[in-house]
Amino acid sequence: MAGDTIFGRILRGEIPCDEVYSDDRCLAFRDVAPQAPVHVLVIPRKPIESLHQAGSEDEALLGHLLLVASKVAKQEGLEAWRTVINTGAEAGQTVFHLHVHVIGGRELDWPPG
Repeated sequence: MAGDTIFGRILRGEIPCDEVYSDDRCLAFRDVAPQAPVHVLVIPRKPIESLHQAGSEDEALLGHLLLVASKVAKQEGLEAWRTVINTGAEAGQTVFHLHVHVIGGRELDWPPG
């Protein structure tokens, strides 16, 4: 089944989430294992495995995800935050449904990993 990941199940309403934003193209919800006081995931409703699989037809959707990430960060009261898109297992991707992490609420070190 397309989108048969934990995020696909969340999108289908099979698993509850702590939603912070939703529209016809994406869903944003709090990470269940937060790495900072604010840790929200923004996921497309379209099941794209990772940024590596995104195509030119996804250009508007990818831009929308980043704008929603910014909107969510501001909604959460953040003045500074980090957005992260892990692509591939070696980069730390554990759910193979494209997602943008919005992380903030504390000072974030660099380099991250």
